[in-house]
Amino acid sequence: MNDSEGVDGIDRAILELLIQDGRRTVTDIAQRVNMSPSPVKRRIDRLERLGVIVGYTTVVDHSRLGATFEAFTELRFAGDTDVESITAAVTAVPEVVEVFTTAGDPDALVRVRVGSVQHLRQVIDQIRRGGSVIGTKTLMVLGTWRRSP
Repeated sequence: MNDSEGVDGIDRAILELLIQDGRRTVTDIAQRVNMSPSPVKRRIDRLERLGVIVGYTTVVDHSRLGATFEAFTELRFAGDTDVESITAAVTAVPEVVEVFTTAGDPDALVRVRVGSVQHLRQVIDQIRRGGSVIGTKTLMVLGTWRRSP
């Protein structure tokens, strides 16, 4: 299989196994997809080269580290604030986990993790002071479901 070919069913099965457990061994994956380890390793390497696999990560229970609250804050910016300025306004805040710039209203959706409601208030105040933010709306997360880890 060369780099110009698409991702096939076996590649997708390998990806699903890695999504379930990024520390799964090549030998285990090979057994599950009925192949020998060498071609499975070549496929994983190819998926990495193609940018289909962009990294491996650890899933952390943040509540055990004191970040017991999660929230999404909608941000509205003044005038024609560009995407880079929107991102720069919030990425300097360590409690910000993700920033989604959006079309329409709001301009961005920011996911934050904090230790308390008071901490959330401080973070939102910090974001509001960070430039041309003209409005916010915050939604507290009560529960989470994910398709994959």
